[in-house]
Amino acid sequence: MENQKSSSSLKAVIAVLAILLVGSLVYIFKMTSDADVVKTELTSTMTEKESVMKDLQELKSTYDAAISENTSMSDELILERDKVVGLMSQLSKSKGDVASLSKYKSQFKSLQANMKVLMTENENLKLANTTLTTERDSTMVVLGETKKNVEALTGQNDELSKAVEMGSKLTVLNTSGSAFKLRSSGKVIETDKASKADVLRVKFTIAENAIAKSGTKTYYVQVIDGKNNVIGDKKTENFGDSVLTYSFLTNVNYENKTVQITEDLKGKDFAKGTYFINIFDKDQLVSKTSFNLR
Repeated sequence: MENQKSSSSLKAVIAVLAILLVGSLVYIFKMTSDADVVKTELTSTMTEKESVMKDLQELKSTYDAAISENTSMSDELILERDKVVGLMSQLSKSKGDVASLSKYKSQFKSLQANMKVLMTENENLKLANTTLTTERDSTMVVLGETKKNVEALTGQNDELSKAVEMGSKLTVLNTSGSAFKLRSSGKVIETDKASKADVLRVKFTIAENAIAKSGTKTYYVQVIDGKNNVIGDKKTENFGDSVLTYSFLTNVNYENKTVQITEDLKGKDFAKGTYFINIFDKDQLVSKTSFNLR
């Protein structure tokens, strides 16, 4: 009887152990399966994280290339590029769980959509700039040709103006000087003796000029005696940096026709020698002559 009880107890123990063993095996299998599932999920999550990071890197590269073109949209492009960089920084620090990856994917798609819009605008802007550059270059060519024509015409006009200016200057010619003695009767007798001279007579002619400006013309007459002294009024006139000492001036009413001018310079005790007569239009010497008194 005791042997039968011992045998039954042993069988019971073996049965319990067998049950525990089976349970342990089932638990171990389940844990292994769960671990494999978790490992698979982690591997998949890491792969997706790397994929999103790669997409963000490509997005950043696209922005970098567009920014380097330095268009008027550069500020907008830099702002969007900085958003991408910020999202990359957040993604690199994340644990890579499914929820956070879903959020990053959503943000990436939003940034990608913005990028497509901005790239389209940027391309349109570059195309417009290219068109404007072509039009500007064409305009510059036309302006260059126009400038050359204007410069040529300006040169011709300058030459014509100079020609007209030169042509409009009055010509003073036939300048002469002589001495006269005054009789009590008022009659004058020409003389070449200094001791007998009472008057020096200066004569000159203003030639006809159809294109000259008509009106009153003033000429300064300078008479220098044999002692190299200016005689007569001996007044001075300033013309800029130059000063002219003259014997007398004469005003002529010029009407584009030839005019004969005769002026007398009265005096006494005229010196012997050579007398020089200079006719000035302002400070420009326009005619000269000389004569002798003995």
